[in-house]
Amino acid sequence: MFDNIKNSPNYRWYVLATVAVGTFMATLDGSIVNVALPTISHQLNSNLSTLQWVVTAYLLTITSLLPVFGRLADLMGRKKVFGYGFLVFILGSALCGLAQNIWFLVATRVVQALGAAMLMSNSPAIITAIFPPKERGKALGLTGTVVALGSLTGPALGGILIKLAGWRSIFYINVPIGLLGFAAVLLVLPKDVPNKEKEPFDYLGALSFTLGMIFLLLGITNGEDWGWSSIPVLMSIIIGIILLILFILTERKVTHPMINLSLFRNRPFLIGNLAGGLSFIAMFANNMILPFYLQGVLNYDPAQAGMLLMIFPITMAIAAPISGNASDKFGPVFLTTTGLTITGVGLLYFSTLSASASFYHIIPGAILTGLGAGMFQSPNNSSVMSSVPPQKLGVAGGINSLVRNLGMVIGIAWSVSLFDALGGVATPNPSQIDAFMSAYHYVMLVAMAIALTAAVISFNRKSYAKAQ
Repeated sequence: MFDNIKNSPNYRWYVLATVAVGTFMATLDGSIVNVALPTISHQLNSNLSTLQWVVTAYLLTITSLLPVFGRLADLMGRKKVFGYGFLVFILGSALCGLAQNIWFLVATRVVQALGAAMLMSNSPAIITAIFPPKERGKALGLTGTVVALGSLTGPALGGILIKLAGWRSIFYINVPIGLLGFAAVLLVLPKDVPNKEKEPFDYLGALSFTLGMIFLLLGITNGEDWGWSSIPVLMSIIIGIILLILFILTERKVTHPMINLSLFRNRPFLIGNLAGGLSFIAMFANNMILPFYLQGVLNYDPAQAGMLLMIFPITMAIAAPISGNASDKFGPVFLTTTGLTITGVGLLYFSTLSASASFYHIIPGAILTGLGAGMFQSPNNSSVMSSVPPQKLGVAGGINSLVRNLGMVIGIAWSVSLFDALGGVATPNPSQIDAFMSAYHYVMLVAMAIALTAAVISFNRKSYAKAQ
């Protein structure tokens, strides 16, 4: 039966389905835990400052290790690393479910994130390697849909599971799904082609990059809570920058670097990643503050706010494969530039909303930003991944995912800091609503400027790998 699958003319789509399981699991677990935090806080007797590490540890680990596992996959084989990713993720999930105190849960979230990083860093590389250029955009577009659905499903599925079976079930559910995914890896994914050159792994580069990213992100994610001028934040950022400078110096000297810096002399690769990072910085400014506007100013209950917040990923999930398919025929430049421009228009729309906006007034902004994101992501990812040689696909996919996560972190950090500096309050009383709206509008205008800057950059990618 499985030989028939590998000989099927639709084999590449079976590979895509297998990769989609890992992508969905990793994305789902980034969002499903948030809805469980109040329950976990109560049952494990944890305060909010400690509880945030359940989310932060997962994010820091994934972001810092994406290029590392991408490079390891280029050397060891993508099937092997992707398969191990499922096993580590299953182990981490099971241990998370067994947690009896908050710090054990944080530690096991790190294990879970190790598996997620192995899965996320290799997904684009496996898809790019198996699909011909003329179908690559469509395939990566469908992957974008899976990412959107993972983010969309997380809070809703988490709420249902917690109600039916308790908070531990949001981790245990990964075990059977992960085992099915691992079985699919063994039976469906193509065998790895051995690396004939036997390149050594750049341990110093990997260590300096990983620690540099951890320290830098630790400072950025805690800047608002600890104070941007506080000693811990400043020291974290300074140490992170020093380690990343050491990483760059190391990569320029070693024969087989973890990240070949010459990739960034490749115009489509550089432009695509730069525009992609800026797009996430712009989008996550609104994703962070919009829920507080809906509940704190418009006084919507969580269910109403959830319905409005679902519009963005649903629109993105619909637009991404259509845009990806179109990019296979027409190239990425028009679609990526138009998508970012539409995102900018959507953010401009949000900057015009009032403190008495109706439910239906919110919808156009959510549709515009979701449409813009869907139009941009698939062609951009296809352009980036098609611009590198096959033996560099793993590390290129890791960098692409790293840029996405960095954009999310920076987008949240700058928007919250600017919002607070302008007098915004997360849960305003009636006398503070005007200050909230003024700060929110200003943040949206800055986010719009970032999105339009990304559009200009994207328009200048000029050369790209054309479909054959």
